[in-house]
Amino acid sequence: MGFLDILRLAVRNLREAKLRAGLTTMGVIVGVAMIVTMVSFGLGLQRNTVERFKTLDLFNEIQVYGRDLNRLVEVQLNRAAGAEPNAEGNKNTEAKKRDSDRNRRSSDRALTDVAIEEIAALPGVAYIEPTVRFTVYLRANERVQQSSVGGVRVPNSASRFQNFAAGKMIAANATDEAVVDEAFVSEHGFKGPAEAVGQRIEFLAPERAASKKEGTEERSAKGSAEIESEEPLTFFGLPLEETEEGNEPGRGGLTARTFRIVGVLKDEVERGAGGNRRFRGVMPAADIYIPLAEANSWRESHQGMMEQVALRLARQSGLLAAEETEGYQAATVRVHDPAAMKGVVESLRERGFNVFGLFTELDEIRTFFLIVNAALGLLGGISLLVASFGIANTMIMSILERTREIGIMKAIGAEDLEIKLIFFVEAAVIGLTGGVLGALAAWGIDGVANRLVYKFLLEPRGEPFINFFSLPPYLWLSAILFAMIVSVIAALYPAARAARIDPVKALRHD
Repeated sequence: MGFLDILRLAVRNLREAKLRAGLTTMGVIVGVAMIVTMVSFGLGLQRNTVERFKTLDLFNEIQVYGRDLNRLVEVQLNRAAGAEPNAEGNKNTEAKKRDSDRNRRSSDRALTDVAIEEIAALPGVAYIEPTVRFTVYLRANERVQQSSVGGVRVPNSASRFQNFAAGKMIAANATDEAVVDEAFVSEHGFKGPAEAVGQRIEFLAPERAASKKEGTEERSAKGSAEIESEEPLTFFGLPLEETEEGNEPGRGGLTARTFRIVGVLKDEVERGAGGNRRFRGVMPAADIYIPLAEANSWRESHQGMMEQVALRLARQSGLLAAEETEGYQAATVRVHDPAAMKGVVESLRERGFNVFGLFTELDEIRTFFLIVNAALGLLGGISLLVASFGIANTMIMSILERTREIGIMKAIGAEDLEIKLIFFVEAAVIGLTGGVLGALAAWGIDGVANRLVYKFLLEPRGEPFINFFSLPPYLWLSAILFAMIVSVIAALYPAARAARIDPVKALRHD
């Protein structure tokens, strides 16, 4: 017999036992629907998680750390004093953890402008953004608040500076322009982003801080007693002397660096837990962004006491030459493609830089979801395993009902292989039908579940629609093929039993 003849015979046999075949097929449908639904849910979780990280640029960006001057000074000076050996054993767990974190956030090389340009030239690097962050008291719209300020390079291709609620990006490096976010607009009492554009921002600092940089070299040549005698008493850096007459309340004794708001960043990312704002990428967030050159100038002229001491110790001990700069503490590096991240990281480490990013988490996320999907598929496969017993039972019952028919086929020359093929094809038809209908049922279940979750959970909270399931073609095609394979395996014993029937005894069977 040809294959088409065997197929027609198998289909005819299934039609003659519609109820039994239908119930057996129903078991396969349930098994396939369970597998596809559960695995598609796991794939949906994986897709939503990875896409969320990609939307936030957490797989495209990394932090590169420069040389930590404070850590370097401590290590070198303690080593010179012979205090480093055996010191580690006397530290408690918290101190060791703190030192470990500082070592991880410090590199062997200084992250200078030359190093920045070297990193920018690496293959796969889209851009590099030095990290300059500080906190100032500022006045805007007659409101004084403490805000974080960040320096940015111009032009800037970071995704954070692509969408504006009003205005535009800073035009040039040497300018008094600034960009703020929507939270800054509301906190300072502006009616909207459009009203904030063009308004002034004043950075506030004590008047003596403005001339601190010019007088540093002169004061360093004097003795400590002479310095103490000439500097006025202060309280947390603010002069205790009376303010001059005519100064407005809150303005006396303060100088201001003025910037003009040219753009308001659109707050695309919702607030996270506790109301903290989350931004795209690993670049540290700030309320205000000013040109990098202006940020460097302000930071150098308004260094805190700890930074000044570390810099002075570094120069005195020879760790830092007189003309050498301390460099940036960190920088954000963005790659063109996450696939190039591994090569960029290796190049940076070869050059003596420590890096941090979530690029290592991508493989771990995939491994985790691989385990989750395997577990979900196994649970769904149990249903298909139960269905396979039903297939085997159906085939065995078919043998008992068609014993005489099988004997006649063997008596007129049918081979054992052809008898086996009849049962294998019957089982494959059941698996194919159950697999297709099961995949369609899973598609329907996924759609209904998405709508119910959105209707009763997401929509009342104002959340957008989320597809919790992912049903790629390879999933339902694999499920159908798996159902056919399981069905054929379930028919192995019945087919072998049918092929062993003695035609003489079969013809005598009632």
